[in-house]
Amino acid sequence: MTILDKAEAAMKKAVRKVVAQHKKDGRPLAVWEKGKVKKIKV
Repeated sequence: MTILDKAEAAMKKAVRKVVAQHKKDGRPLAVWEKGKVKKIKV
């Protein structure tokens, strides 16, 4: 596994954790779409 593979795996794990926490807390996620910030429910 290269350093890039490890970095990508770590990023994906972190994103899954953030999404799960927001879902648990009932908070929307802020995402970038078409040049603007958009809040989405998870």
